[in-house]
Amino acid sequence: MAEVVDRVEGVCGELVLRRVDADLEVIANGMFLMDTRNGESERLLVTVAADLVPGRARLLIGGLGVGYSLRAALDHPGIGEVVVVEREPAVIGWNRTGPLREVHGNALAEERVRLVQDDLVRWLRNTPERFDALCLDIDNGPQWTVTEGNAELYGDAGLDLLAARLRPGGVLAVWSAAASPEFTRRLRARFNEVRTLDVPVPRGEPDVIWLARV
Repeated sequence: MAEVVDRVEGVCGELVLRRVDADLEVIANGMFLMDTRNGESERLLVTVAADLVPGRARLLIGGLGVGYSLRAALDHPGIGEVVVVEREPAVIGWNRTGPLREVHGNALAEERVRLVQDDLVRWLRNTPERFDALCLDIDNGPQWTVTEGNAELYGDAGLDLLAARLRPGGVLAVWSAAASPEFTRRLRARFNEVRTLDVPVPRGEPDVIWLARV
């Protein structure tokens, strides 16, 4: 049986943190977003990207989630600094002082982490910063976004914006709960190298990670 731990009105609408047995789930406007059951593909999002960039790399994570990607970044020997952009104050609170803190060992408190509370699309437009890798996990995929505004990132203009925030040879990694041939086509039209990883899950079609190098 699910137990509601917290329910708040967030930037994207209603956000619910609930506990099911020993695991925690995040629900947005009735849509399942993430949980603490496995996290394999969320970790791979970061580790495969980090393996492709130079040591002491600067890495951006779009979407804090339950902290699996952040923990993977801090545990990777090639990552020097991690910037996390998360727009939902509740998600930040659940990870900083709430029950999600234990999931990643209080990763937000580590010195190499800088947390930015902002909408990712807006922040990318306004920042001059550039990174060796951008790892995006803010939606369930290019065709299943949490809010309409996020859809811009997966179009041609959004990919141009993301590419502009990468250093030469930098890598874009994008997580999805389902394949998207159209998004693959757009990546191949914009980036020099593109590959897709399928990550099996206990039920349903595999999670997908796209890797694209400028």
